[in-house]
Amino acid sequence: MGKCMIIGCGGVASVAIHKCCQNSDVFEGIMIASRTKSKCDALKEKLQPTTKTVIETAQVNADNTDELIALINSYKPDVVLNLALPYQDLTIMDACLATKTHYVDTANYEPLDTAKFEYKWQWAYREKFEKAGITALLGSGFDPGVTGVFSAYAMKHEFDEINYIDILDCNGGDHGYPFATNFNPEINIREVSAKGSYIQDGKWIETEPMEIKRVYNFKGVGEKDMYLLHHEELESLALNIKGIKRIRFFMTFGQSYLTHLKCLENVGMTSIEPIMYEGKEIVPLQFLKAVLPDPASLGPRTVGKTNIGCIFRGKKDGKDKTYYLYNICDHQECYKEVGSQAVSYTTGVPAMIGAMMIMTGTWKKAGVYNIEEFDPDPFMEALNKWGLPWEEDFNPVLVD
Repeated sequence: MGKCMIIGCGGVASVAIHKCCQNSDVFEGIMIASRTKSKCDALKEKLQPTTKTVIETAQVNADNTDELIALINSYKPDVVLNLALPYQDLTIMDACLATKTHYVDTANYEPLDTAKFEYKWQWAYREKFEKAGITALLGSGFDPGVTGVFSAYAMKHEFDEINYIDILDCNGGDHGYPFATNFNPEINIREVSAKGSYIQDGKWIETEPMEIKRVYNFKGVGEKDMYLLHHEELESLALNIKGIKRIRFFMTFGQSYLTHLKCLENVGMTSIEPIMYEGKEIVPLQFLKAVLPDPASLGPRTVGKTNIGCIFRGKKDGKDKTYYLYNICDHQECYKEVGSQAVSYTTGVPAMIGAMMIMTGTWKKAGVYNIEEFDPDPFMEALNKWGLPWEEDFNPVLVD
């Protein structure tokens, strides 16, 4: 079918690469490109004997557009799947524009110097991508990603209008460490220590970090404390789903995690302001990342399940209706299949599916689009096929 260049070789990329190799009818060739080529080579060595997909590897600095352009021109992929850091979205989009190559990512751009993630920088590329006749698919992970597909699916099949969406992200996994993050510590801690916010009646309402707490009983996991966070898909869903009055995002955290985080914050270890240390400039949060367990190492020791989904409230045929779409994923099962825990798995599988939608021409529109702007049905079908089956509840407990 075609070739895909995958930029990045961390936990999520590893899952997406495993999944591309399982899906070799579509992914005839993949190139894994990362700053550390040895990681790409190790993955190639492990996977090449198991798949018909032809795997190539390359070293690339994703901050450097010229390097990216040269690599894309030499490999000529049909699509570039960006699984590097959110700070690198724009350099990779620039390289895709220069080479007229489709682009897919899982997380929106955020500038290095401020923990402010919003879509305006990427949306500013709409006209350029249209003119180039190529597609940029933004946010093809789980949240954002599957949560957007769930919303489009609910809108298409279950509602005439959706007024309220609550996105609930529960990780009931236990890795046995007093403190560790399930994905890139830098991104994770920036996200959690930022102010919370939600959208009500078309306006952002800001809250203090972790100010709003709810308790919810998750199927497959049990009762968990969850906290309202700012999350990027709120911004696009509020625009793209008809009838929205309020949209919120909640994520579960255990008490041990929050206590450690507060302590680290209080002593300045989560700061993104550079400081001088022994004549060298360092960023405390980046130093903290270096001493924490690598999220990729949590796979073998994490037990339990994740449960991520959306509770919708709206109208169908003039009547009030509620509907809950969610996926339950088991950490140990993921580890057995692809050698990673469920947090990477739930992002890596949809990343592969998004690339497949673009590669096969199932989704085809020139420009820059969020995932909920495409037909959800083929993606929903692929979720069931590739390891993230979804469940429905027509009478869910609501979040007050």
